[in-house]
Amino acid sequence: MVYGYCRVSTKTQARDGNSFEDQAVQIINAYPNAELVKEAYSGASKDRPMFNWLMRTLDADDILVVTKLDRFCRSVKEGLEYIEILDGAGVTVHVLNMGIFDGSPTGKIVTTMMLAFAEFERSLILERTQAGKALAREKPGYREGRPEKVSREEVKRVRDSGMNVKEGCEMLGISRSTWYAKLAEV
Repeated sequence: MVYGYCRVSTKTQARDGNSFEDQAVQIINAYPNAELVKEAYSGASKDRPMFNWLMRTLDADDILVVTKLDRFCRSVKEGLEYIEILDGAGVTVHVLNMGIFDGSPTGKIVTTMMLAFAEFERSLILERTQAGKALAREKPGYREGRPEKVSREEVKRVRDSGMNVKEGCEMLGISRSTWYAKLAEV
């Protein structure tokens, strides 16, 4: 059996070529009979229910396919552990943009190096993100978090106009929870 594992962690990954659809197309192009397993969880999260299910489900002679290494794991240690477990169980791991990982001495050194580069890249991304946030904090008017969709005054004005909650939420483009949270601030 061939299983294709597709994972996204953020909405912006659709722009980065990591959307479910992009991953699914790449996997199905390589393995038309693959059963796709999709998950929307951060790779840094230890709680990936679909991945954990997949790890329990894979049997000898199965193939696990992912498009990129970072869809599979986030660290050298984690990747080596998963690959060792899967290789020991007779499962082939195929990372489409790198190749098939196996338990041979050459395969192990190549896998370790690729995982190290992936972890290094992830560390650089986090470092640049933190540096960018630090610079932004120094600018006048900086606010932590997402910009507000609407102010509490706008919600109050819409409520006071006589609209019910459903109409007000639709007009402002907010959820009921945002509506009530903004009114609680007033």
